[in-house]
Amino acid sequence: MKKILHIIATPRGDASRTLKVSGVFLESLKKKYPACAVDTLDLFKDAIPPLTLRAVSGKYTLLAGKDLSGEFKEAWRDIESHITRFLLADAYLISVPMWNFSIPYVLKHYIDTIVQPKYLFRYTDKGPEGLAKNKKMVIITSRGGDYSAASPFHAYDYQEPYLRAVFNFVGITDIVFINAQPMDALGQDVAEEKIRQAQTIAAETAGKF
Repeated sequence: MKKILHIIATPRGDASRTLKVSGVFLESLKKKYPACAVDTLDLFKDAIPPLTLRAVSGKYTLLAGKDLSGEFKEAWRDIESHITRFLLADAYLISVPMWNFSIPYVLKHYIDTIVQPKYLFRYTDKGPEGLAKNKKMVIITSRGGDYSAASPFHAYDYQEPYLRAVFNFVGITDIVFINAQPMDALGQDVAEEKIRQAQTIAAETAGKF
């Protein structure tokens, strides 16, 4: 593995419980792949281009088989740079807390930016085909409550199903979720223990990556 793209979707920095788990994963991964480069994209610090009328119009111009020019070309250039950056990675690590049963808005914005026809997927006679194949992904989350399969709140988990669906759609089917939960519902002692458990799983996952 030459490069992993670490997508950070939490604003909390060193205080982030999600990043406490991700840090262990990356540390273990570097031991296995010493030459692996980590490309970090912090969605709360690094500007993602807005999907303005010019950008969306550029998309439909390309879909019509026409060349971009002027303001449409300029608007699309920024979007294309993020798509290229995503595709250049061999694997992905997404560090994302659960917000309101789903994902922070910055991650949704990023996904809406990069998941574009002719880049990450294409339409065929047999239906859509993902173009980001043969890549691996680990998604590390922290959640205030317990949304595991055995929990009565499992039905409220819109985070994992959405992320799995959208990345499966673009061809990434090898996805591992590591969920630190519950972080708030049962107190600090339980939260710390759940972080330790998630860190152990993260280290094991990196060893098999």
